[in-house]
Amino acid sequence: MTGMWLKRCRLWWCAAFVGFLLTACATPQRIGGVNADTFERTGRFALNVLYIDGKRDAVQGGFAWQDDGNNLRLDLANPLGSTLARVDVSPGQAVLTHSDGHQERARHADDLVELVLGSPMPVAGLRDWLQGETGRDQTDGLQRNESGQITEFSQNGWRVRLSRYDSHGPRLLQLNRKDSNRDISLRLVVDGD
Repeated sequence: MTGMWLKRCRLWWCAAFVGFLLTACATPQRIGGVNADTFERTGRFALNVLYIDGKRDAVQGGFAWQDDGNNLRLDLANPLGSTLARVDVSPGQAVLTHSDGHQERARHADDLVELVLGSPMPVAGLRDWLQGETGRDQTDGLQRNESGQITEFSQNGWRVRLSRYDSHGPRLLQLNRKDSNRDISLRLVVDGD
């Protein structure tokens, strides 16, 4: 009996250790190499899509975000930390570079990220939302907490909930969207400084 208990205990500790290592590897490193005014965040994302026919899609991994207000760079990684793609956005142009070096271009970053993940991810909105702001587009149902920080609103088809603020913005972003043929849920957890 004691031998079986020790074996189970070792298996549990091994599983916990491997889980810890995978979690540690899931977030890409900060992109770095820019001036002090550049906004950077790293963390993990989970994207879930439920289609009207009952089919489900799920993608999760890590992200590294760098935005100087003019140019944006977004790295997306799989749960093991390997880069899936890099999205570079400048005024009027977005370039997606796949892990094999193949590039695709579009005028809007949201379209490019959908190619990688298979579902929309509101990159344009995230430029504001990651900083705890709504941006210029029309919002509905705007709510704030006691500190005046934005906690919830709807914008461009997305229901946005922001929480766990630090000095740079929210550390938890929960986004939901209902389209005619699918429900999309996107969760971003930002790592600490």
